[in-house]
Amino acid sequence: MPVPQPTDALLIGVNLRVRTAALLFLTILATALTIVPTAQAQRFQVIHNFAGGAAGYYPIAGIVRDHAGNLYGTAAYGGDYTPSCNSDGSQTGCGVVYKMSQHGSGWVFNLLSSFDGATGYDPQQLITIATDGSLYGTTKYGGYAECSDFQPGCGTVFRLQPPATFCHSVSCPWTLTDLHQFLGEPSDGSSPTLGSLTMDSAGNLYGTTEIGGAYDRGIVYELSPTHHGWTMSVLFNFYGPGGENPQGGVVLDNAGNLYGVTSAGGQDNVGVVYQLTPIGSGWGETVIHSFKDNDRMDGAIPTGNAIFDAAGNLYGTTTGDGNGGGTVWELSFANDNWNFFVLYSFSGSYAGPVGGLLMDGAGNLYGASRINGWGNVFKLSPGDGAWSYTSLHDFTGGSDGGWPDSNLAIDSAGNLFGEAGAGGSQNCKTGCGVVWEITP
Repeated sequence: MPVPQPTDALLIGVNLRVRTAALLFLTILATALTIVPTAQAQRFQVIHNFAGGAAGYYPIAGIVRDHAGNLYGTAAYGGDYTPSCNSDGSQTGCGVVYKMSQHGSGWVFNLLSSFDGATGYDPQQLITIATDGSLYGTTKYGGYAECSDFQPGCGTVFRLQPPATFCHSVSCPWTLTDLHQFLGEPSDGSSPTLGSLTMDSAGNLYGTTEIGGAYDRGIVYELSPTHHGWTMSVLFNFYGPGGENPQGGVVLDNAGNLYGVTSAGGQDNVGVVYQLTPIGSGWGETVIHSFKDNDRMDGAIPTGNAIFDAAGNLYGTTTGDGNGGGTVWELSFANDNWNFFVLYSFSGSYAGPVGGLLMDGAGNLYGASRINGWGNVFKLSPGDGAWSYTSLHDFTGGSDGGWPDSNLAIDSAGNLFGEAGAGGSQNCKTGCGVVWEITP
């Protein structure tokens, strides 16, 4: 089997099913890790405070950056007044998609679109940017199918297209189109996961849903553009040893194989890392790692998108076990086998990263966790047989934000960008959330 090679985009990227478990006091990882104090040279700043209501609130999916340096993201709630999406009795709206552009030393925030329930509700997935500047994503709920007594709709896949001609206004309308409305089990998925959509060179989209499908344990799907719209195909139905309930998207290698994680199922029902390979007219699954409930240092409940490095090694995270708070792991392919390593183990109670990882050109890994209650942004640096851990910012839940469950983005200067779902403006119950930047 050839070593998989990564695509140009390292996809990163979650709604978390909390699994109750007793905390175990475990031994230190066999692979030593050097703990480094919080980096003092980093400069943290909030570049946008969400105000709630029509301006949106609770940003949790993460930030993506285009080649011009613009930032794009979503807020799960808020936007246009929509009673059907009244989430907490005081705030209304089905969520928004926004853009931030840098002007001088500051940033300009623009709402690109608001959802209305029928077009989607609760956009929790990381935006995917196409080469023509169109944005693709999903909403966890919404649409016309009835999949739940508690939330309207089974979810949607959408596209946002910029204006066809140059717009002189500060705020220009983008065109929102539903590409697919999920119908639920048994023939379709339901509740798209937080991991990002993956687009191949032909413009096909690949993603996952947490539930739905033949066994109501989630699916991997493909959306293909045609002259008459988009065609949806279920590539794989999850069940049992092959994994269940994916909490992240898929990443595509140059051989056309798909990789991802599930938060349940597998050997001990605590999740797997899987590979899907096209075989004839269908797809075959190989579980390349099954997390073990009796080996807590392995980690449990993997979430977010896995990512490749230039050598074809696969990286990801778990939200539980390890030292109690989840792990960062690596799978490397050698001698026709995938070899599993834990790079770092978090202490705490299910405080590990919910979003995916980000890798820079030097091979450093970045992510965000809920460690210490309000969470932090961390960096892992490779060394001689060990990885060094640095906390870049510890959130307080106040004006700097809190609960940074999002995926991160990085620019050529090494500046990091992300979201925090709580804190910031206090117009919402726990704060409306922020967009932040860390400058080295």
